[in-house]
Amino acid sequence: MAAIFQTLFPAKTDLETQQATFAAHATTNIKGEKALSLADFGRAIRPAVGHALTPVTDDHIALLFSVADRERRGALSFADFADFQSLLATPHAEFEILNRLIATSRKTAAASPDDVKAFFASHRSRSAAPIEFGSESLRHFLAGPAKRAVSTAELAEVVHAIQLERVRLEYKRLDSRNTGSISSEQLHTLLSQTASHRLSPALVSNISAAFPKASYPEIVALHSLLNKLDAVTGIVHKATETSKNGLISRADFSSLASKYFTYDSLTPLEIDVMFRSIGAKDGSVAILPSAFDALFNPSYNSAAEPTKPAELSTTMEIAKSAYNFGLGSVAGAIGATFVYPIDLVKTRMQNQRSKVVGQLLYNNSFDCFKKVVKNEGVLGLYRGLVPQLVGVAPEKAIKLTMNDLVRSHLKDKNTGELPLWAEILAGSSAGASQVLFTNPLEIVKIRLQVQGEVAKSGGAPRQSAVSIVRQLGVFGLYKGVGACLLRDIPFSGIYFPVYAHLKKDVFGEGHDGKKLSIVELLSAGALAGMPAAYLVTPADVIKTRLQVAARKGESTYSGITDAAVKIMREEGPRAFFKGGVARVFRSSPQFGATLASYEFLQKSLPIDFGDRPKDTNHVLASSSLSASEAGFRNTIRILGDLRVN
Repeated sequence: MAAIFQTLFPAKTDLETQQATFAAHATTNIKGEKALSLADFGRAIRPAVGHALTPVTDDHIALLFSVADRERRGALSFADFADFQSLLATPHAEFEILNRLIATSRKTAAASPDDVKAFFASHRSRSAAPIEFGSESLRHFLAGPAKRAVSTAELAEVVHAIQLERVRLEYKRLDSRNTGSISSEQLHTLLSQTASHRLSPALVSNISAAFPKASYPEIVALHSLLNKLDAVTGIVHKATETSKNGLISRADFSSLASKYFTYDSLTPLEIDVMFRSIGAKDGSVAILPSAFDALFNPSYNSAAEPTKPAELSTTMEIAKSAYNFGLGSVAGAIGATFVYPIDLVKTRMQNQRSKVVGQLLYNNSFDCFKKVVKNEGVLGLYRGLVPQLVGVAPEKAIKLTMNDLVRSHLKDKNTGELPLWAEILAGSSAGASQVLFTNPLEIVKIRLQVQGEVAKSGGAPRQSAVSIVRQLGVFGLYKGVGACLLRDIPFSGIYFPVYAHLKKDVFGEGHDGKKLSIVELLSAGALAGMPAAYLVTPADVIKTRLQVAARKGESTYSGITDAAVKIMREEGPRAFFKGGVARVFRSSPQFGATLASYEFLQKSLPIDFGDRPKDTNHVLASSSLSASEAGFRNTIRILGDLRVN
């Protein structure tokens, strides 16, 4: 489609654009042909974006016009204009133009060391300190024969040396009493005089606010930093890839800088000055990667306020919860189906009561599995699955949603970190919230799961899930809810923190930008489920005994304490861990599959509800400028930085 559109509506070429611009502004003529006067040239050469971001004086336009007017006719033909536009589009055009400007003003074929000195002396702004070319820092750059030609590459180095020399001279003038620092107002003046072409107005403002007093080492560090922006860009990109919350802290940045670059690439003071300059005054505050735009992009055109993620409205909070709920439902159904046969074996083992003669139907979990398949068929392993899926969807969904919700509200808004107590609280809250769905689900599922052995022993006829619900009633569906809470709260309080730390500390999620595979997510989920599942088995045994309808000759229980006492007295302490191994083999892979599915779905179906950290600034990226517009902007900034009029 894009190719067809381009064929039907081809973009203008650079030549066609130049011709249109020339025709629109040319008001004079040379030998009967249209031409641009100085005023015409000023209107034609100023790019809209460049002019908006960089003040352009009439003096600057006159200087550029003198470079473009090679024939000294006082007007430019289209060929002159097109050649100058082509010059602007070349890399480092600002230095080539400056070299031609020096040679033109001195009426020589090429700029010499004497021409460079004379040019800066005659075109210096009245507010700028005189450049001391005889100083130790400058005299070696323009040494040698006074009339030798200075190449464009050499001139670029001279310009950089002049910039540093002007920093020293301006600081010396502002700190005339040698107090060791200058005020924020003086710093603003110094930056405006020495680095205006390399700093956006927003960054200059930030720096002035961040440094009530600025020392000479801090100012030198800032100028040195501006010459290392390629290295800084690489570190920021790497830090962004490895960040779990989309923010970059000073500690993370410093760690990556020392790891990926040589020891002297970025000094501690340069890093400190950089973070303070872009708004991170507190060393512990993490910031958005977009905050660095003010440093990287001279076209940055707004003040930065990017340190905190946006707060969600009530409507968007509900929408996000609904989204997480939906994904959790699907993930929960996947996990439940995956391990349901193990769950059935676990339930039958826990309901086996050793004091009743003839009740030992199964010797162990594996024996139980074989007998179910033999007596009831493979489908017998999935008895009660339908109500399980009906209930497990909201159960797992509310658990996952509640965990995410509580974690999001407890994490540090600046660093995104979550302390261990908050992780445990979030998990426990998730476990408590799910019981609303878990208890009715469990009691129906358990009664369906034990029906096979009841039928085998000549007990009551089989019931459907609907008949069980009718028989129990609303209150009956919440029988054993205390034991359910006793199981689910500690389970989730253990599971979610262990899962998070396994991903981070064992499998290395986030380290060097690593993203975990499905196998690693499954492994982390399964490993986290092992201690969580086994340690809460006693509560699960009590819950099962309370929720299963007792048959003739079996003990009945009035509550959690009564059940615990009778089980201990009649069956001993080992009874509390009946089905523990089966529970581990069920819960561990189930939650591994559920969490892996949940995170996979989140990554596969991402939706931004507005709470992800966002840059509220309007940044005009350099990529939005054409090559000639960028050349024009850089040339004007060089002239401004050197205070050339």
